[in-house]
Amino acid sequence: MNSKVDFYFTKAKSWQEELEQLRIIVLGCGLTEELKWGVPCYTLQKSNIVLIHVFKEYCALLFFKGALLKDVNGILIQQTERVQAARQIRFTNVREIVQMQAILKVYIYEAIEVEKAGFKVDLKKTAEFSIPEEFQNKLDKISALRTAFKALTPGRQRGYLLYFSAPKQSKTRESRIEKCMQQILNGKGLND
Repeated sequence: MNSKVDFYFTKAKSWQEELEQLRIIVLGCGLTEELKWGVPCYTLQKSNIVLIHVFKEYCALLFFKGALLKDVNGILIQQTERVQAARQIRFTNVREIVQMQAILKVYIYEAIEVEKAGFKVDLKKTAEFSIPEEFQNKLDKISALRTAFKALTPGRQRGYLLYFSAPKQSKTRESRIEKCMQQILNGKGLND
């Protein structure tokens, strides 16, 4: 146990018993406990394996390379269609965690073996993401915008494409694009 992480477990207003149980299980698998992104993260030789996090309706174990796990029990959940690599196992009470302890350890050990083997998730390339028509029109009309967008890192490009594609209405997509154009021209990502 890492004392720097203790506060996460003691400050929890809900899921406290569940979090403690998950912590015991994960630490029993020989991983190093760290605090990353404000949550307990468990690593093997500095590589992220799994983290524990909470939401209103559930708490979860999140496997960073969960897409590579076999999931013979069919319990891994892809948070949203945009998440490519990570997968969660969700819990709504401590009883579930206790009953699944042996299964959870199997998944954790498999995740460790995936990391040791150096497997990588084949992430969707930026070119495979669709460009909303409204944004494509701007890129076609404004060469400086096209040049600036191409100069962004693939992750920043994906961030914009996902953000621009999300709204159902064209006027909302247009509005988002207009608001972000200067940021793109400045070489900044969506959240920079």
